[in-house]
Amino acid sequence: MSIILFLFFMCFSPNEATLTIATTTSVEDTGLLEVLLPPFEKHYDIKVKYIAVGTGQALRLARDGNADLIFVHDKEREEDFIKQGYGTHRHEVMQNYFLIVGPEKNVEALEHKPLCDILGSIASNEFLFISRGDESGTHSREKLLWKTCKVLPSGEWYLESGSGMISTLRIANEKQAFALTDTATFLSHRDELQLHSYTEKDSLLLNIYSIIPVNPDKYPHVCIKEAEKFISYILKGEGGTIIKNFGKERYGKPLFQMMWKP
Repeated sequence: MSIILFLFFMCFSPNEATLTIATTTSVEDTGLLEVLLPPFEKHYDIKVKYIAVGTGQALRLARDGNADLIFVHDKEREEDFIKQGYGTHRHEVMQNYFLIVGPEKNVEALEHKPLCDILGSIASNEFLFISRGDESGTHSREKLLWKTCKVLPSGEWYLESGSGMISTLRIANEKQAFALTDTATFLSHRDELQLHSYTEKDSLLLNIYSIIPVNPDKYPHVCIKEAEKFISYILKGEGGTIIKNFGKERYGKPLFQMMWKP
């Protein structure tokens, strides 16, 4: 969706309270926001505006005071955000896993291999790899994986899309290339992709999503009361139940696992 910078906003429009959330493309692309936000808006009479971008961009928006709350997935940068005084506290909400996906023709050579062996094989064989290259949470994890596996991703085989997860997957699909994605986005768009998942659950691939309210001491105009109500809705109310069940009916299993018991 288009990135709208809310350079000035108040918690109350002429007729209603508002809440601005900066979040990740995966939370939007899976359809989670479509079912998560309406019950909150109805119950609390708060209109939610959201900006779905990469985690890096979401953090920048919040640092500039253009969001009340962030819903992102990059623990190290989230903790830095709080240490620098931009956020008040971090709540780990839900999780899934990152995946390396790629063309089915490589199944025999790569399937069931350890993560670093897969990345090493991609590089040594110069199999085409599409990186998001956008400083998102996914891109940040991808860079960590290459570093951890002591593999240098460079050369004509390594391309950057500079775009969101769905666009990156579609490019990988078109070019029959490899990419790093998350289980929720991949599963929710699998029917349009001729790509195979090559990795299994691994601690290096754990993908944790957190919510952090922007610090009102830093930006007095932020809607901290509305942000705290949203946090309560997720951790203690109907929102957590929605997340816990999201995807079960259509995919046979939830797209995210709640880290709290609502």
